Amino acid sequence: MKNLFLLITSLFMLTVSCTMNTKKTSDETSEVKLITLDPGHFHAALVQKTSYPDVSKDVYVYAPGGADLDEHLKRIEGYNTRAENPTDWNEIIYTGPDFLDKMLQEKKGNVMVTAGNNGKKTDYIKSTLSAGINVLADKPMAINVSDFEKLKECFQIAEQKNMLLYDIMTERFEITTMLQKEFSMIPAVYGEQQKGSVDDPGIVKESVHHFFKTVSGNPLIRPSWFFDVNQQGEGIVDVTTHLVDLVQWECFPGQIINYQTDIELLDANHWSTAMSSAQFKEVTGFDSYPDFLRKDISGDTLYVYANGDIYYKIRGVHAKVSVIWNYTFPEGGGDTHYSIMKGTNANLVIEQGKEQNYRPVLYIKTVVADPDSYENELQNSLKIITDKYPGISLKKLERDKWEVVVPDKYHNGHEAHFGQVTENFLKYLKEGTLPEWEVPNMIAKYYVTTHALEIAKQKEK
Repeated sequence: MKNLFLLITSLFMLTVSCTMNTKKTSDETSEVKLITLDPGHFHAALVQKTSYPDVSKDVYVYAPGGADLDEHLKRIEGYNTRAENPTDWNEIIYTGPDFLDKMLQEKKGNVMVTAGNNGKKTDYIKSTLSAGINVLADKPMAINVSDFEKLKECFQIAEQKNMLLYDIMTERFEITTMLQKEFSMIPAVYGEQQKGSVDDPGIVKESVHHFFKTVSGNPLIRPSWFFDVNQQGEGIVDVTTHLVDLVQWECFPGQIINYQTDIELLDANHWSTAMSSAQFKEVTGFDSYPDFLRKDISGDTLYVYANGDIYYKIRGVHAKVSVIWNYTFPEGGGDTHYSIMKGTNANLVIEQGKEQNYRPVLYIKTVVADPDSYENELQNSLKIITDKYPGISLKKLERDKWEVVVPDKYHNGHEAHFGQVTENFLKYLKEGTLPEWEVPNMIAKYYVTTHALEIAKQKEK
C-alpha cells in the first residue's frame, strides 16, 4: 500500500509539474519581443499604433528619461485607451544614464526599434546588432559620410550574426506611389523609362513637410534637438531617404543597385528655413533656444538647413529628389508629395496640391502621337491593375490625360503605413532573411544622401 501511495503521489506531482510548465508567460510564447530605445521621434510610437499577433504585449523601453520619453508613453497610452481597436501594450520602462548598457546587458527582446536622435542612431544600431538583437530603424540610419561607413559595418555585423537590419520605408505603402510603380511596369502603358537629362530628369520626386502639424489628432511637440542638423541631420539626408528609396524601388523593382557602379552623383544643394522664437516655442514648448542651436541663430531667428535637392544618375537614368520644410501648412493642407516618372509612352504624375484637396492623385498623360489608340491600350491594360487592386478605375480628363480613381479604402494614411512596414519586417524575421536586393539598395540609398550632403557643403567653400 505504501508503494502504491508513493506511486500515485509521484504521478500527481508529475501531472501538476507538466501543467505548470505548459503555462508560459506572454513573453515566453511570443515569437517577437520589442525593445524601444531612446524614443525621441513620434515614429517610435507609430510602430505600436497597431497590434501584431506574434508580438508580445510587453515592450521594454530604455531611455534617459525626460520629455521625449513622456511624449512617447502618452502616445502609447492613447492607442491603448482609444475607443476603436484599442491596443494592449505593456510598457516596461528603464530610465537612467546607463540605459544603453542596461539594454545590451539584459537583452529582454529580440527586435530593437529606434526612432529619435539621428546623431546617435548609427552607434545605437551597431551596438545592438553586436549584442545579437535585430533592428527596425526609422530613417535616416546615417546622416553623414562617417555614419555611412559605420552603417556598412552594421550590415556586415548583421550578416555575420544572422540578424536583420531594416529601415522603415513607409512611402512604399502609399497607394498612388504603389500604382505609379504598377503602371510603369506595363510596357503598353508606360513604354520604356526615359533617361532624361540634368535639366529634364527622367524621374523627379519632391516632398514638402511642415515643422508644426498634428499626429494622431494632436498637435505635434517636437524635441528641441530636432532643429539641430548635427542631431537630426539636414533635410537632404533625412526626408530624401524616402525619395531615393522610391526611385530605386519603382524604376528598378527587385533589382540590386551597386552604389559603386550604378550611381553617379551630379549636383546637390541645401538651404535653410527661418523660424522665429515664437514659432520655436509653439512647436517645442521651450521659451528660449538651447545653446546647441546658437550656431544657427541670427538675431531672434533660427535658420534650419532643412531643405535640399540632389541630382544624380542611376543606371543611366537622370533623377532629381528634393525636400522643402515650411513652418506649417495652409488651411486644409498637410505634407505633400509630387512625383513624375517619364516613359516613352506616358508620364505618370502624382500631385497633392490644393486642386487635389491635398490628397495624392495619380495622373497618366500620354506622350504618343495618337492618344485615341493609346487609350485603347490603356483600358485593355487596366485589368492587370484591378486584379491586384479591385475598384481602381480611370477618368478621362483630356484627350491625352487620365486620372486614376482610387477608392477611399486604399487611402489609409501615413500613420497606418508604419504598421504595414512592421508587418513586412515580421514576415522577413520569420523567414530569417530579407529579399536579396534590400541590403545593397539600402547601402546605395544612404550613399546617395550622405555624399550629396558633402557636395552641397563643398559648394559653400
